[in-house]
Amino acid sequence: MPPALFAPIARISHGSWDSNNAIMIIRNKLDKPFGPFGTSTGFFLLAGGIIATWYSIGGLILAFAGAFIAFTTTSTFIDVDRKRIKFSNDFFGFLYSGKWIDIRPGMKLGTKKAHRGFRAYTRANQPTDMHFRDFRIYLFDSNKMQLGTVKKFSTLESAKNELIKLGSDLNLEVIS
Repeated sequence: MPPALFAPIARISHGSWDSNNAIMIIRNKLDKPFGPFGTSTGFFLLAGGIIATWYSIGGLILAFAGAFIAFTTTSTFIDVDRKRIKFSNDFFGFLYSGKWIDIRPGMKLGTKKAHRGFRAYTRANQPTDMHFRDFRIYLFDSNKMQLGTVKKFSTLESAKNELIKLGSDLNLEVIS
């Protein structure tokens, strides 16, 4: 059976058992692809679209676009039993898309410091910057090419502890 583009909602939960398949799948929320400014804009579009729907059916388009921008996130799913990882774009927060990557011999896990910066301009043309610094666990192939983000942390110590735990759970080599 070919892999589904959108995973069923009932099968994936945050670190709990699925009684149908007895599979442990861990979900790690990562980022909002539109950033904090885009997310707040999405909420305003959603609210404006709902209000505009009272006057015109065209407001549904605005509400639909606002919901997409406000609730879309990225996450990683870790299937410990089947030894695979999936980087996912979560459209509207509940439609999961992505491809499973099977863990093969030679793959590695490692930590890196990450920085995401966002800039918006006020009406007076003044920049407003937001910076997020964190530590992330990445999956690497046998050539040390980065395949994707597995999990993010606010401190290096907690990232290192989880790195050791994930490495033993998935039977992966840990690199610094």
